[in-house]
Amino acid sequence: MTRPFLIVATVALAAAPVKLCAQAITPAEATQIDKIVATNLARSGVPSASVAIVRGGQIVFAKAYGKQSETRPTASADLPYQIASVSKQFTAAALQLLENEGKLSLDDKVAKYFPNISGADKIALRQLLSHTSGLQDYWPQDYSFADMAKPTTPQAIVDRWARKPLDFEPGTQWQYSNTGYVVAGMIIEKVAGMPLLTFLNARIFKPLGMSAISQDDAIGAAYPQGYQRFALGPVRVERPAARGWLYAAGELSMTARDLAKWNIARINRTLLPPEDWAEQEAPVRLSDGSSNGYGLGVFAGVADGRRYIEHSGEAVGFLSENIVYPDQRAAITVFVNADFSDAFANIAQQVTKVVLPTPTDTAYAATTAAARDLFDQLRGGTLNRKILTDNANYYFTPIALGDYKASLTPLGNPKSFDLVRRPRLRGGFVNRNYRVIYPNGRTLNIITYSEVGDNGRFEQFLVQPGE
Repeated sequence: MTRPFLIVATVALAAAPVKLCAQAITPAEATQIDKIVATNLARSGVPSASVAIVRGGQIVFAKAYGKQSETRPTASADLPYQIASVSKQFTAAALQLLENEGKLSLDDKVAKYFPNISGADKIALRQLLSHTSGLQDYWPQDYSFADMAKPTTPQAIVDRWARKPLDFEPGTQWQYSNTGYVVAGMIIEKVAGMPLLTFLNARIFKPLGMSAISQDDAIGAAYPQGYQRFALGPVRVERPAARGWLYAAGELSMTARDLAKWNIARINRTLLPPEDWAEQEAPVRLSDGSSNGYGLGVFAGVADGRRYIEHSGEAVGFLSENIVYPDQRAAITVFVNADFSDAFANIAQQVTKVVLPTPTDTAYAATTAAARDLFDQLRGGTLNRKILTDNANYYFTPIALGDYKASLTPLGNPKSFDLVRRPRLRGGFVNRNYRVIYPNGRTLNIITYSEVGDNGRFEQFLVQPGE
C-alpha cells in the first residue's frame, strides 16, 4: 500500500543545485524537530515516530519518539519499523541488478517467466514496476481485509488476482498495483535462484551496511507494535496481517537510519550504476504521452524549486515517508506505528523546512510586497483601482469590498504573509499563491493572477479560508 506524500509540486523556477558539506543538526534545530514530532504525535494520537535525516550526504540525525509498543516505554532508534511500499524501490533495484548481469531485460514480457498471468504476452517487466501493467491491485483498501487474517503465498495472490482480466491495456493507464510487484518478486526469485530477501541482503543491504528483515518476522515484544483507530475513538493495538501478504510489494522492516543509508547511495549514485538510478527516477510516459511522475518504484517531482524522489508506505498499523532531495544531498525519513493519521507526512514536511529552509528569494520580494499591500487595502476597506485590470475592477463591486472589509478586519494583523507557490504562467497571466497566518493559528489562502512583470496589474485576488 502507499499513501501520497502531501506535498504540492510547484514545477516552475527550479533552484540551482546546492553543494553542501556534511552539516550537523544544531541544538536549536534538534529542539525544533523534537517539537515538530511531539506536536504531531499529540494532535494525532499516533503513539511513536522514528526520524532519520541526511544532510550533506551524511546521516546527521536519527531519533525515535513516543511509545513503540505496549511493553516498551522508551523509544529506540535501533528498532525496525515496517516500511511497506517504500520497499518497492528495492524490488525495482533487484530487477535492474539482474538486468546488468544479462539475466533478464526490463523490456522482457512477463510471459517469458510466467505465461499463465493475464496479459503476460503484453506486459513488460518495467510496466510491473511503474504500475502501468493493468494487473488488478490485490490490496486497494486502507485496512486489513478479512482474508489477510490467514497466511498466503505469492503464488496464491497471483492465482487469485493476476489471472483476472486486465483493468486496462498495458501502458495506457497508471493504476497502483501491488499485484504487479508480487509478480516482479516472483520473477526475481526465478531468475536469481534464491528467495527475494536473500538476494536483497546479498546484493544491496550487506554492501551498504544495512539491516533489514521481513515484516512477518518483525512481530513480538522485541519490535514496534502497530496501532489503529476507528474514527475519533481510542487508539488500539492493531492485529498484524498473517504471513505472506506484502512480499515484494512491501515486506521490509528496517530502522530509519538504515533506510537513510540507501538514500545516501541514491544521492551518491553508488551500488547501482548512475544510469540505473536515473532510470528509476525518470517519470514513465503512458501511450498518450502523459505522466503522473512515477518512475520505477519511486515518485519524482519538483517542490519549492527542489527536485525530490519520494515514496510512502502503508502496512497494517504502520505508515512511512521517505523523501530524497538529490541536488541538496539531503533526505528525510519518517516512520510511525499507526495507520490512521497523516502525522507521518506532516512531520516529514515540517522537518524538511528545518533541514532545508526555503531561502529568501529577492526575485519575489516586490510582487509579494505588492500582494500584501493589496491585502491590507482590502481588509481596511480601501482600494487603489489603478493596480487592477478591468476584470478585477469588475469583480470588486461595492458588495465584494464590503464583505472583504467586514470579514477580514476583525481578524487583526496577520503574523505572516508568504508566497507558497512559485510563479507559473496560465492564460497570459502569472499565478502566485500566498498563505496568511494569524497569531491564533487561523489561516487564509490567496490565489492571484497578474500581468507579466513585477509591476503587472492584478487580474485576480481571491481570499479564501485556509485549513
